[in-house]
Amino acid sequence: MRVVIARCSVDYEGRLQAHLPLATRLLMVKADGSVLVHSDGGSYKPLNWMSPPCSMAEVEPTEDETDEGVVGCWVVQHAKSEDRLRVRLHEVLHDSSHDLGVDPGLVKDGVEAQLQALLAEHIHTLGEGYSLIRREYMTAIGPVDIMCRDAGGQTVAVELKRRGDIDGVEQLTRYLELLNRDPHLAPVTGVFAAQLIKPQARVLAEDRGIRCVTLDYEALKGMDDADSRLF
Repeated sequence: MRVVIARCSVDYEGRLQAHLPLATRLLMVKADGSVLVHSDGGSYKPLNWMSPPCSMAEVEPTEDETDEGVVGCWVVQHAKSEDRLRVRLHEVLHDSSHDLGVDPGLVKDGVEAQLQALLAEHIHTLGEGYSLIRREYMTAIGPVDIMCRDAGGQTVAVELKRRGDIDGVEQLTRYLELLNRDPHLAPVTGVFAAQLIKPQARVLAEDRGIRCVTLDYEALKGMDDADSRLF
């Protein structure tokens, strides 16, 4: 990854036109070719960016740019469209490159990982006759948390979250669309399981034929037997 802090202006041309006036910003060039322009604010979201596939070239500024104090230019061209990013560097304050190596990917936090393990162990929580196929069932767009079969032998994909929101429903929807293309698995239904499911997520899931299940983490751990409670 290349990290540059510079006083710069940025123009985006293509499907839309956007201009960032001269200011000090953080520029990131990643190994996948993406280029991101950040300010010191706005949380994680860049002010502007170019996603791969794209190529970046460092070119000499035009005569007019030189007159304006530009000392260097980056031209970032998308490979599949006319979208182009032109970064005009007026002053480079920092420029360094770092090899970050291979990223191991996102590791789920302890509770969500335990939820997955516990639900796989007690798959009957989803209903009588359910049986486990496997955890972390890999697909071309990522792993499904749990794949199982219901009492009738139909394949069921389970997406697990601590807090179930709309993004989780969308993620499960994408998995279901892909899995149902496989004649060896189809028809595949979905279960959206979480400790807490937001009302909007529940409405969206049920509208798409996805069953929602609220999980009792303590009961799954065996520390709290829900059937024997008075309240």
